[in-house]
Amino acid sequence: MENRSLIYVMDPMCSWCWAFSKTLDNWLQQHPDLDVLWVMGGLAPDSDEPMPQSMREAIASTWQRIESQTGTRFNYDFWTRNTPRRSTYPSCRAVIAAGELHPQGRQLMSKAIQQAYYLEAKNPSDTNILIECAASIGLDEIQFAELLSSELIDSKLNSELEFCKSLGVQGFPALLLVNNESITPLALGYSTLDKIEKRFQETL
Repeated sequence: MENRSLIYVMDPMCSWCWAFSKTLDNWLQQHPDLDVLWVMGGLAPDSDEPMPQSMREAIASTWQRIESQTGTRFNYDFWTRNTPRRSTYPSCRAVIAAGELHPQGRQLMSKAIQQAYYLEAKNPSDTNILIECAASIGLDEIQFAELLSSELIDSKLNSELEFCKSLGVQGFPALLLVNNESITPLALGYSTLDKIEKRFQETL
């Protein structure tokens, strides 16, 4: 008997993951029988250093390219309202922590962070924004804050980063189909609904 499930490797502060989010939602609605394991890929380690201007311009340029290619919306006020840092591990820990507190916590927190970052121009590298996101999905702020800074969550993130390496995933988003012992990539990087479905049908 086939035992099929999905592994979705992402980072909530990955702009291509934001572009892919609606496609993924729509595709999963077509396949409600598939369980999804959300895995944090971790784009950038903890840092208190302000992002160099060249990096800010490069990321903003990537947003513009994604916007023109996919129609995904971005709020460019982020770059004037915040002091950006190249630090996505905090948001990854937040997703893991939310998953400990709610059955759909990982998906809900990922979406809350993406909404705050890309639409509301808030900085998810900041703990107070992550706590705000947790509250927006109904989590207890104090409980979440304690868990976010715990060794347990840090250890879980490190384990997931190692798991990503073992899968050979080097970029996000990555959607993998697990069928018994075999793993088949359905998307490595941004992909369209039609392409994902075609690859999925080829595995049947």
